[in-house]
Formats: sequence, C-alpha cells, structure tokens
Amino acid sequence: MPVGPHPGDDAPQRHDTSELDHVFRALADPSRRGLLDSLNHTGGQSLHQLCEGQHMTRQSVSKHLAILEAANLLTTVRRGRVKLHFLNPAPINEIAERWIQHYDRERVSAQADLKRALEDTTMDKPTFVYTTYINTTPEQLWQALTDPAFTQRYWNVTFETDWKVGSEVAWNFGHVTVAHREQVILESEPYRRLAYTWHTFTPELAARRGMDDEFVTRASSEKRSRATFELEPVGDMVKLTVIHDGFEQGSAVIARISQGWPQVLSSLKSLLETDEPLRS
Repeated sequence: MPVGPHPGDDAPQRHDTSELDHVFRALADPSRRGLLDSLNHTGGQSLHQLCEGQHMTRQSVSKHLAILEAANLLTTVRRGRVKLHFLNPAPINEIAERWIQHYDRERVSAQADLKRALEDTTMDKPTFVYTTYINTTPEQLWQALTDPAFTQRYWNVTFETDWKVGSEVAWNFGHVTVAHREQVILESEPYRRLAYTWHTFTPELAARRGMDDEFVTRASSEKRSRATFELEPVGDMVKLTVIHDGFEQGSAVIARISQGWPQVLSSLKSLLETDEPLRS
C-alpha cells in the first residue's frame, strides 16, 4: 500500500495563493458545501443523483459542480456515457501540508484531522480518486511513475517489470519483495495512461509495514484491486488522476490506501517540482 514520506518542517513552500483563493471561494457557498457533503457520503455520483434531494435546479447544480471542479475539490471519471463525480482531497491535503504548516499552526493536529477526514470520506466508497496538477511534462511524470530511481525517492517502493500489458510486476519494499502471477500490467500507454493490479498482502510485508493480523486477514480475503494513472497535459502542467478501484463495500484495503495515496502523490509532486520529496 502507499506509505509515502510525511512532510517535514522544511518542506518546500510552493503553493500558489491564487489556487487557495479558488478553494476558499468555492467552499464559501453552503450549496457547494452541501454537494461536497453528498460526495463525501457517497462517491461516484452522476449529475442526476446529485440533483436528487437538492433544492436547486439541474442548471444550478451543474454550475456549482463546475466551480468545485475548477477549484479541484472534485474530480470526474467517465463510465461509458455517464460522468461520475468524486470528492478530491488533494487541495485540502496540500493546504494542510504546505500552507497551514507554513504558519506553524498545530501541525500534528492538522495532520490528524486530515487523516480522519480521508478515512471518513472513503470508508464506504468502492473507488478512490485523487487529482493533482504537477509542473512537469508527461514524459517526466511517466518516468517518475515507472523508474525505480524515482519511485524509491518518493514512495520507498520499486517495481520489477517491463511495463508491457500482461507482464507480471514484482513490488520491492526494501528487503521484502512481493511477487504473484496476478500482479500484472493492465494498461500501458506511455505518457498517457498506466494501470496495474495491486500487490498481494504477505506476512513478510505485513511485518515490515506494521500491519496487524486482523487487517492482513481481511485484505487477503478481498478481491485484488487496481490502480490507474491518467496523464493529461494542461498548459505547462500535467493533470494526474489516480483511480484506485475494484473494491467491495466495506473494504479494509481502500481505507488504508486512502491514507497513503495523498502522501505519496504529494511527495511525487514535490520531487518533480523541487527535486526534493516531502521529508519525514
């Protein structure tokens, strides 16, 4: 599971205040907060589903959703002809890691609150979605997702594979290697899209990562999930959307990876933009 570095006291401060302005303005409206509350309770809703129970017209809901998406507080995923909406924790995570900490205000408390918020927003969801914008190129981001020299720095994980569809993937967690014939590459379009099945939960990995016996038993009984990375150039930046799905209701794994992904992706962003991952 993703267990990335935690932000340190001297983590680089590179958040554009205009981005924060968009987030705070979007959150200022009670109707928009209500929509986020709805997505917090049930992720992956269509426009039709979000309109139900709202005292607003469909057009008003659409406008509010557009503002929330522009502020990166929600992200969308296409499923056939239907657009599904998900709460995106990235801006809140970045505020906690880079902005609040910049003023040295209750750092430990802020991180604890963020951890609880992420647990609350994903516990009953079958899909975890996270979108972030990185000042890099698709080529550099692809390399960061696949090259062991990069993944080791921001994730403390390396992969052994040729990154071709159908190829097996071995995960290296320091002195523990997890290999299984069902750990495979599902999609591989360089600089655009990458997907692979998630790793197996072995006793050796559990011991190294401090996983308790109850979690390992539950995780081992669940069907294997998948992680998908979508890369989209946006001006001088790349929009990275991570979709981790394939979970059943009540999954133990989604609750755990939902805590890890924001840390890993924030550290990836920091590495590509400053040449330094977030420090523990």
